[in-house]
Amino acid sequence: MPKAPEVQTIDANLLNELRIDKGERDADASGAPRWLWPVVGVVVVLALVGAGAWWLLLGRGVAVQTADAVASGANAGPAAVLQATGYVTARRQATVSTQITGTLTKVLIEEGDRVKEGQVIARLEDTALRAGLNAAEANLQASLAQVKQAQAQLAQAEADARRQAELIASGMTTKQAAEQSRTAVANAAAMLDARRRESDAVRAQLGQAKVNFDYTIVRAPFAGVVTEKAAQVGEIVSPLSAGGGFTRTGVGTIVDMDSLEIDVDVNEAYIGQVTADMPAQAVLDAYPDWKIPAHVIAIVPTADRGKATVKVRIALDQKDGRLVPNMAARVSFLGKTSPPSSTASAPQAAGPKGVLVPPAALAQRDGKSVVFVVADGRAQLHAVSAAPQDVGSMKLITQGISAGDRVVVSPPASLQDGAAVRLDDAAH
Repeated sequence: MPKAPEVQTIDANLLNELRIDKGERDADASGAPRWLWPVVGVVVVLALVGAGAWWLLLGRGVAVQTADAVASGANAGPAAVLQATGYVTARRQATVSTQITGTLTKVLIEEGDRVKEGQVIARLEDTALRAGLNAAEANLQASLAQVKQAQAQLAQAEADARRQAELIASGMTTKQAAEQSRTAVANAAAMLDARRRESDAVRAQLGQAKVNFDYTIVRAPFAGVVTEKAAQVGEIVSPLSAGGGFTRTGVGTIVDMDSLEIDVDVNEAYIGQVTADMPAQAVLDAYPDWKIPAHVIAIVPTADRGKATVKVRIALDQKDGRLVPNMAARVSFLGKTSPPSSTASAPQAAGPKGVLVPPAALAQRDGKSVVFVVADGRAQLHAVSAAPQDVGSMKLITQGISAGDRVVVSPPASLQDGAAVRLDDAAH
């Protein structure tokens, strides 16, 4: 009789070990509770939003006013009493146009070209005006021929009159014939005068035709550099305002580079510190290491009500090819230095050492005196030591910054080290 198969028994404790608890069902394979992931996602989104807002605010930068730190001491030269920002402008520039309406057949300039006074820069279609000029020249030739004919007739009449005078003296002709010969001379003279006047009128018409024809040639009004080419061959150019969308009002713009200067806006509260012929120093934002000697040309006698500023014209004492119209520039108005007294001692003549900044450039951070220096578009915090005494209207910094550093004037309390900044156009 075959043996019955054995029945295996299952331990109840083993079954309990295979059971999944509720806490384990709520966790994923990594062991973290499933409710944790939505919370993490919300936190990440909020962090990204905050970072984006911070980046936008940092990218825009804080609007600040700046001033240059000026060296102090006997060898420092005149100190800056005021700084202002402005732009390089040309006192002599022109958008050259035509004096008549016409179609361009040639444009002989490109941006950056140097032109001489009177140089041809463009031509208009001149077929009709050239025909008129040729007709006027032909009319003049015909008129001159008529003058010669009248001169010949007068000469003949005068010869006939002389013969009649000889005949009447010998009694071989009548007085009536002599009178007729004299009348013929007068008529011939009057005809010659009329022909000459007609010739003058035709000559004037020829001159007008030449002027009109010359209007088809556009010339440079002065020597300079072409900064803009405004029209192309085939376009219609008119000196009047364009009535349609395809009519140009100019061929190009020429700037006289010798007339470049700087216009700055000075806050009206400080305009009393600026005088005509006052020495100054200009620095271009494009070339911060180039210190350009300059002086004040004039103070424009009007104020901008909206900006509360007064325009000041600055002449540049040095010019080269780096100067370009509309470049941003900073101008430091320099005070006059008095020569050291011969009776002063050496330490007194040397004066205090350090750099001078506007008092508003000093700020307090964590109980320390600091100055923010602008470099590469960001504000860098520098701890400084300030002398107890002021030098004129300026604050003497003995340690912490150097001459030529660009410091922030009246830094806001929110300005921190490394923050992005952008320059305000107002004077400071």
